[in-house]
Amino acid sequence: MRAWQVSQLGNPIDVLELNEVDEISDPIEGHIQVSIQSVGISFPDVLQCRGEYQVKPALPWTPGGESAGIVTKIGDGVTDIEPGDRVMMLGGGLIERVNVRSTGVWKIPDNFAFEKAAAVPVNYGTTWFALHQRGNLQSGETVLVTGAAGGTGSAAIQLAKATGAMVIAVAGGAEKTKQAEFLGADHVIDHQINGDWVDEVRELSNGGVDIAYDPVGGDTTHQVRRCMAWDGRLLIIGFVAGIPDLPANHMLLKNYSVVGVHWGASLGRDPQSLNNQMHSIIELAEKGFVDPLIFKPYEFENGAVAIQDLADRKTWGKVIVRVG
Repeated sequence: MRAWQVSQLGNPIDVLELNEVDEISDPIEGHIQVSIQSVGISFPDVLQCRGEYQVKPALPWTPGGESAGIVTKIGDGVTDIEPGDRVMMLGGGLIERVNVRSTGVWKIPDNFAFEKAAAVPVNYGTTWFALHQRGNLQSGETVLVTGAAGGTGSAAIQLAKATGAMVIAVAGGAEKTKQAEFLGADHVIDHQINGDWVDEVRELSNGGVDIAYDPVGGDTTHQVRRCMAWDGRLLIIGFVAGIPDLPANHMLLKNYSVVGVHWGASLGRDPQSLNNQMHSIIELAEKGFVDPLIFKPYEFENGAVAIQDLADRKTWGKVIVRVG
């Protein structure tokens, strides 16, 4: 079978290779075998290819932190999953078949496409944890979302709206702002047209936002902090544009909190939270609140291009690679 692998670190397009790898054995007790159909690509995949992520994978390494597929075999002791079930999971990756523990997969609705299911675990898990467990989002509050047409940003719009929040989205360019409008944002700001958008956000939010969801970082975070309301919560999701230095005096004067969101580490400390999050998100998907924004899917042979395009910011929404 085939798998994309990194054997030396560098830019994805330079170091990723599509290799023939050994077939896997039948699943052991408590495990299942899944034929991967679609894989979700996230920015940590870019960073891990370069060796710049907090977690350094052992080489050779296969990217793709979330997947969806069809169960083909089950091991002894598996009673709640059957061959033919459609599932999504963390892990899997850009490989044709994997064996995984049965407790680490979730059945998906029949009307939920594999491409969309593969977009759920990381982006929506991160965002659920951010908005509800770290931000304590309440109905009627105002949420500012930067990078609003990206994978996590688009998830933030949908989950905030599902909670009854008013959403102000910031994105760059006509195509990305159109996507943010399509996702249901109440107000959309094009930062390519209005580069200093702080006053506009303050006006739309009657003085400041209750929650800011910021996966961008860099200078954008400095604009975000100026938009915070009294008692607001600025959620630090990531640093695509660099790590900002935040002035402590500003937090004190405006009485807002800067809240770190490290979803992956939280799962190690509270493993059961993952199942709770996924079941809540799947329930919202069945009701139509969760409908991931998908960039045009890449075919398996173009897996390296998909990750490089994400690195070069040529995409919007969630980057998906079709495997099956």
